[in-house]
Amino acid sequence: MPTAADTRLALERDYRARTRRSAALHDEARRYFPGGVTRSVTYHAPYPLSIADGCGCRLRDVDGNPYRDLLINFGAMIHGHAHPAIVSAIRDQLGRGTDYGAPTESHLQLAREIMRRVASVERLRFTTSGTEAVLYAVRAARAFTRRSKILKMEGSYHGGYDSVSVSVDPGANAPEAPRGVVASAGLPPEVATNTLVAPFNDLNAVERILHAHRADLAAVIVEPVTVRGMIPADGEFLRALRELTRQLDVLLIVDEVVTFRLSEGGAQKRFGVTPDLTTFGKIIGGGLPVGAFGGRADIMSGFDPSHVPAVHHSGTFAGNNAVMAAGLAALSLLNADAFDHLDMLGERLRHGLRAAARSAGFEAHVTGMGSLAALHLSAGPVRCYRDAVRTDRETMRWLHLALLNRGIFARAGGSFFLSTPMQTADVDETIVAVEGALKDVRPIYDSTRNG
Repeated sequence: MPTAADTRLALERDYRARTRRSAALHDEARRYFPGGVTRSVTYHAPYPLSIADGCGCRLRDVDGNPYRDLLINFGAMIHGHAHPAIVSAIRDQLGRGTDYGAPTESHLQLAREIMRRVASVERLRFTTSGTEAVLYAVRAARAFTRRSKILKMEGSYHGGYDSVSVSVDPGANAPEAPRGVVASAGLPPEVATNTLVAPFNDLNAVERILHAHRADLAAVIVEPVTVRGMIPADGEFLRALRELTRQLDVLLIVDEVVTFRLSEGGAQKRFGVTPDLTTFGKIIGGGLPVGAFGGRADIMSGFDPSHVPAVHHSGTFAGNNAVMAAGLAALSLLNADAFDHLDMLGERLRHGLRAAARSAGFEAHVTGMGSLAALHLSAGPVRCYRDAVRTDRETMRWLHLALLNRGIFARAGGSFFLSTPMQTADVDETIVAVEGALKDVRPIYDSTRNG
């Protein structure tokens, strides 16, 4: 059996041999961008692929290699790439201009559709990203409650806004709740003072923290399914969290930037939870840059410019009309049949990942919901960040490269996003590739466990 070192050399050699043009472009990109990328999360060793084009659930890199796309820009492209209806909507709007610095009917059209789907949203504002949506939802909560602190779940990702960039990936030796650690260089330490941290799916811990800090807490922000590790909330946890925050007069923000893909009304409808504020992004823009936040009319009324003082919200391209057109087209395609199809594919993928891991001789746990799935190379249930962090990251890094070599474009770390163009054959061939890739990295996995 090959050694771990032999396996690493072979995987990287195969990757380099089939992606020479990507390597050359990356070398040039390093002259322009720090690390050769303009978005940190797109980098992976030894260098990222450069993609030439995409159609449906398929991608092609600049070397001509085809891939099944189970990253779909971290879940944003729910209808895959270059969907004809979305392309047509964008093209039509481009011919009439993209932004005027003024209200348009297209703003109303997309807002109506979102609010039709999500009963908790009584008023809405558009932004240009999910990060901005979170920023303004937190600002709205602080303005309404006149309190400064927020509470987030350990390991949850809510975008790049400072206040939520705490304990996103704090590691196995993270401090005990409610203390958190800043998630990036360049953030002032006091960010972690105003942002408290709780373990996901642990109602007792959350209740203790809320009671201890209720006088200073503006809001709790939560992902119904964590982006890192695709860990679903327990339904009882979310519903109890809603009741607890209501009793203590703390606002609840549900981050649906990713999970709005789980049902017509998002995860909140699926879980039966009515938040005070909701953040959106990704799929509501049809593949173009987008975000939105909204909720109770009394909280959102602070953004009314006629109020003195008003809560400020700006953004040159918030509500860009090409984005509105793309988003409306994307949501019109996301009907009950589409959700049924995605749910079926997701269940098939999760079942297949379990079987693939068993066949390859791994102890593994698979998480996810709807069109989201993740593979964890660890025994036992995965219900929070500290469960997920048990997975050996060295093995997962090389598994990602092994999957690329087998034509699967997925997120490093073992997460998968499904899209409506995918069929059962795409899922089945993905499962075959995962089983093969797991067998490829077995020597690395064994060396980390025995070392």
